[in-house]
Amino acid sequence: MAQVNFNGVKKSYGEVTVIEKLDLDIENEEFMVLVGPSGCGKSTALRMIAGLEEITDGTVSIGDRVVNDLPPKERDIAMVFQSYALYPHMSVRQNLEFGLRLKKTPQAEIDQRVNKAAEILGITPYLDRRPKHLSGGQRQRVAVGRAIVRNPSVFLFDEPLSNLDAKLRVQMRAEISKLQKRLKTTTVYVTHDQVEAMTMGDRIAILKDGDLQQVGSPLAVYREPANMFVASFIGTPPMNLVPAKITDGGLAIEGKTFNLAVPEQWRSRLAGFEGREVVVGIRPEHLFASPDSVAGEKGSLEVQVEVVEPLGHENIVHGKLGEEFITATMDPQLSPSVGDQATMTVELAGLHLFDAKTEESLAGEAQP
Repeated sequence: MAQVNFNGVKKSYGEVTVIEKLDLDIENEEFMVLVGPSGCGKSTALRMIAGLEEITDGTVSIGDRVVNDLPPKERDIAMVFQSYALYPHMSVRQNLEFGLRLKKTPQAEIDQRVNKAAEILGITPYLDRRPKHLSGGQRQRVAVGRAIVRNPSVFLFDEPLSNLDAKLRVQMRAEISKLQKRLKTTTVYVTHDQVEAMTMGDRIAILKDGDLQQVGSPLAVYREPANMFVASFIGTPPMNLVPAKITDGGLAIEGKTFNLAVPEQWRSRLAGFEGREVVVGIRPEHLFASPDSVAGEKGSLEVQVEVVEPLGHENIVHGKLGEEFITATMDPQLSPSVGDQATMTVELAGLHLFDAKTEESLAGEAQP
């Protein structure tokens, strides 16, 4: 078993605290993605698992062992870095063999592991080449192969795809996901790219300024963000966040003449909250040009269209609701044009409410 557990983990550099208190349990065979903006502490957390950073307080466990004081070589982990970290003077085969030779693994076993890893990753034809003769995607496969041959209890990936072009990133994230499901090795994967997080992880953990914001499956986090940061960080384009006040007739956009009128049967969710300052969250895909596009309960907003970005399968429409910017994704056939004063229909089932002061979701408070 290879669970990874953070228990009250703190990391400081002198007076600067990077991670205040991290409690996170990663299950055996799970693909966990740590995601957040630059400087949020995700790579530091990964390096503490690997033993590359000392732990200021708390404990990190791998399986049933607390590993705080164990050197990296005794933690039974394998790490794939952003920079590939291949030895340029060695062939691909020698790079794959290197760690096994240090452990004095018998040559027959080395050959068997290297050949199997090369076959899995499709790099058998390149075993006699040196890294400088490989493309970026091929080098990344070699870096992953070097981790595979060690048969570790835990794989650690530190933004491994950030140096690849867009097409290769899509291909490699699919290959890494497929590989993890095949090997069933506990995996902790760090990225700042929320698309990678959503498409690869069994669960994702979102960090901000060293604090854990939310943990859950990609779909659960997308549908039920715990706060405004998660709501705006997860999703492309990001969720629209508009200040408002709850009234007895619905939601009034603060300082504006606009109101988001809601049906009588939907108002029960807002009962008891009249006068409360909130932030309304609306996903771009929950805004439509036609009322007929929404089967359930709906409201409407008047938006001044400023920019339309055609993507072929959809248009991204940017406009202003009073002084607030708002974005919608729409069918190109139904999309308004630049300069239009467009009435956008809101799918109320997808509406989110956040407290304006705490920025926390009101989902647990406002129930139908």
